[in-house]
Amino acid sequence: MEMMVGLSLLVLTLIIFSGFSLKAPKGQEAMSGLAGAAVATFLVEAIHKYILGDFVGIGILEEVGSTSGGMGGVAAAVLVALNMKANPIYAVAAAAAVAGYGILPGFIAGYVIGLLSPILESKLPKGLDMILGVLLIAPIARIAALAADPIVNSTLLSIGNMIAIAAEQSPYLMGFLLGGIMKVMCTSPLSSMALTAMLGLQGLAMGIASIACVGGSFTNGILFKRLKLGDSSNVVAVMLEPLTQAHIITANALPVYASNFLGGGLAGLAAAYFKIINNAPGTASPIPGLIAPFGFNSPLNVIGAVIFAIVGGIIGGLVGSTLYKLSRKILVTSNA
Repeated sequence: MEMMVGLSLLVLTLIIFSGFSLKAPKGQEAMSGLAGAAVATFLVEAIHKYILGDFVGIGILEEVGSTSGGMGGVAAAVLVALNMKANPIYAVAAAAAVAGYGILPGFIAGYVIGLLSPILESKLPKGLDMILGVLLIAPIARIAALAADPIVNSTLLSIGNMIAIAAEQSPYLMGFLLGGIMKVMCTSPLSSMALTAMLGLQGLAMGIASIACVGGSFTNGILFKRLKLGDSSNVVAVMLEPLTQAHIITANALPVYASNFLGGGLAGLAAAYFKIINNAPGTASPIPGLIAPFGFNSPLNVIGAVIFAIVGGIIGGLVGSTLYKLSRKILVTSNA
């Protein structure tokens, strides 16, 4: 029941997330800012605090990681507002005002300021627009974060917690389903980094999401190579960051997304088997997903999970491309 409820709420979140990204004013730009904030804070925390700090013993880097991990709200507010083309001074004023809040309240505050910034600039008297603007922006941002905080805690973070519990109770089934869904998200124009940051996903569920993105990148590489989707540079680019090849992916959506679900699901199974934990939400992407788990697991476990995830990703690419080629051949034959 926990698994069914968790997956149902995840699908509902995806629908709302998709609607916001595609339909809300500057929704895609705002989500891109949220993803960047997650990498700038949570990934830095995972590597510097847990690997180079706790494990290696470099005190200054542990301090850097701890500090960065607590700045998610500030980073989200400034990057979201800047991505929405807000006045940089307004963006920084908003970010400073939400210090102490998490990444999601910061995201909401940044989005509000991103919408208000051009209005204030056009309405305030020239010469005083900078001073009056920051004096207005700061309390508005703080109030937005204050209002959003309890809503975020009772909805999105609760959904993320439910998914995490379901992953612990049914690790292999959730490994396949969650891994497949997250890799499709990682490859689509929507952002798996932003989604996992929104949900505050941690533990095994986040481990599955991050490893799925790593293994699934090989699905994309095999698929692009075998179906001749672009040249060698496109193959490398789609493996490192799928969003750079959105135009090719959109034109070949069925084979790409179907193959990614299979490859991501198999990679998620590898993460579940090796019990990969990742407490750095927002690192569901090929490169961050490869690095962050080393901060929370035995290196041998991570290496084992990555190797089997790559194998799973390759299988997904081979199966998906083969089935697509066969279906195309059958279609051509039947038309002839």
